[in-house]
Amino acid sequence: MGTRLVQVNMKALDDSALGRFWAEALGWEMSSEGPGVTNLEPVGFVYPDPVAVVVDLVLSSEPKTVKNRVHLDLATATVEEQEEMVRRLEGLGASRVDVGQGEVPWVVMGDPEGNEFCVLEPREIYRDTGPVAAVVVDCLDPRGMAGFWGRATDWVVHEVGDELARLRSGAGVGPYLEFVRTAEVKTVWNRVHLDVRPYPGDDVEVEAERLQELGASAVDLGQEVSWRVLADPEGNEFCLLAPG
Repeated sequence: MGTRLVQVNMKALDDSALGRFWAEALGWEMSSEGPGVTNLEPVGFVYPDPVAVVVDLVLSSEPKTVKNRVHLDLATATVEEQEEMVRRLEGLGASRVDVGQGEVPWVVMGDPEGNEFCVLEPREIYRDTGPVAAVVVDCLDPRGMAGFWGRATDWVVHEVGDELARLRSGAGVGPYLEFVRTAEVKTVWNRVHLDVRPYPGDDVEVEAERLQELGASAVDLGQEVSWRVLADPEGNEFCLLAPG
């Protein structure tokens, strides 16, 4: 059956403070499963549910040094809402950033720790996604990445091109997972990464082997953890969590 994309994991110098920013930005609830971890979910959300890809912020002492290869795109319904959202997020501590985007209708911003995200202009495709329109991954080969992630998960490939590939949950709800072509090669551990979870009753070891047969590789953290850390064919780390 494959895995499900269930959450985005974001390293933070101060997980509580950054969590408060993103909770306000998304209109989600904030909780904690333990010291150094802040969890964000929609109000009334029952995890996991494809209607949303939730966000976990995990304490890390390592500062951000390069542009993130994974970021969130936020949806808006009108130009006025986009403008109001940008003003509101600036009031919460975000700032506009230049990543070489040029003249574009969306607004590129950085959260209080500098993690890039975009506030999109209204687009029909994102009218029913919720506040997160898409989880976006920079890559060298969108076609290849769509091929891997389409087989690795139960998400459906909606669009494949040389510049962009787009997937969405098999239930047809929640945000899109998008792969956007970039010429920049991955150089450091991703500060923001994807977490996937097998279905109840599946065997995590069997699933890890299947993912590696599809082109993933195992990542050795040098420590014992309850999940499996893998990397996709372009080296982007992701976590395979316990079934559930």
